[in-house]
Amino acid sequence: MNARRQFLKKLGISTAALPFLNGLPSFAAEPEQQKQRLIIMFSPNGTVPDRFWPTDPTDPSSSPILAPLAPFRDQMTVIKGISNQVGGDGDRHMRGMSCLLTGSRLHPGNIQGGSDTPAGWASSLSIDQEIKNFLQKNPTTRTRFGSLEIGVAVPDRADPWTRMSYAGSNQPLAPLHDPYQMFKKLYGQAKNREALASVLDPLRSDLKKAAQLVATEDRQLLEQHLDLVRDLEQEISLTSDELSHPEPELDPHIELINDNTPQLARMQMDLLVNALANDMTRVSTLQFMRSVGQARMRWLGIDQGHHHISHQPDKDQDAQQQLEKINIWFAKQLTYLAKRLQDTPDPAIGGNLLQNTTIVWLNELGKGNSHTLDDLPIVLLGSRANLPASYHVLKQKTSHNRLLISLAHSFGHHLSHFGEKQLSQGGPLTFA
Repeated sequence: MNARRQFLKKLGISTAALPFLNGLPSFAAEPEQQKQRLIIMFSPNGTVPDRFWPTDPTDPSSSPILAPLAPFRDQMTVIKGISNQVGGDGDRHMRGMSCLLTGSRLHPGNIQGGSDTPAGWASSLSIDQEIKNFLQKNPTTRTRFGSLEIGVAVPDRADPWTRMSYAGSNQPLAPLHDPYQMFKKLYGQAKNREALASVLDPLRSDLKKAAQLVATEDRQLLEQHLDLVRDLEQEISLTSDELSHPEPELDPHIELINDNTPQLARMQMDLLVNALANDMTRVSTLQFMRSVGQARMRWLGIDQGHHHISHQPDKDQDAQQQLEKINIWFAKQLTYLAKRLQDTPDPAIGGNLLQNTTIVWLNELGKGNSHTLDDLPIVLLGSRANLPASYHVLKQKTSHNRLLISLAHSFGHHLSHFGEKQLSQGGPLTFA
């Protein structure tokens, strides 16, 4: 088996009828034997298809939007043909966002969006949390924070348009959008672990006593709180004052305001890279803004809200140019993150962090003004060996559940299905 076929097999992707499989460096070890990391990066409101999809099948960066990623074209794969086929309640922005990583329907609810039926939260956990739980069960892959949910310009509100990570059914995870709070989360708790332990011990005991005295439904809620206590205790036990990389310095003068988004994004990505380098986590989401977000990107010379611009017709050339500029900016953020990972030594196994990290950049819609859930813009970058430099168009619409399954397989977690079972048919992605 040549090296590129070996990579695709690790990712759980069939290599049948793939004439382009050549020249990929092989893995140094099995996923369980070597550190492996996952970052899922989100940007909202769809893309500009004719400016996003590559023009050269051999160069995945050969489009205006993806051009900033040219330095990483040899570690980059773009896949066209992935569709979010999850049905049920909720408008397409809601289902696009909260079904994106869960692959399952939203619960019935009273949150109204657009002209579609109202809905609630997602009905199962997300793939980042599935992989996190898998890694946390193994002492050799367990980290202080099983996962980090990081936000950039995510508003202080909770609804299906703002949440893509779920710890379980009806359990959305809020992205932490304040870099100063993220810094405190990463580095402040280590200095207070004895005090935290003294609080958690009696709390665990009280929760256990209460669980014996309440009804089944309330007992399940208390058991979730107990799980949280156990997670905190595990974080404390894995805390070390010795860091492979020193604490990063944050500019104390950057305020949490819209026009500071570029600086806040850099701070959050620097904190993420540092956390990975110190093996505080191996799984993270990086959420830029929110679905239906109306961010006014004045740093790009754009005064109108992003969602409003995304709804303009294709013939509106000014709007199309602004959307292209916005999506190029998101591509530049991914480029910055990849460069920071590439420039950061991996203290555990040598090389750099990018060599041992897979970044997935995705969006809740394929196109904003049509609200399509087809042809979701999917970019894979990095991984434990160089990704095949390719742009691949799937021959038929393919459920994104199968992409989520492929991500799990790449960590040695061989799921037969994920999310909606009927949408998982076929298992991991195939390019046949």
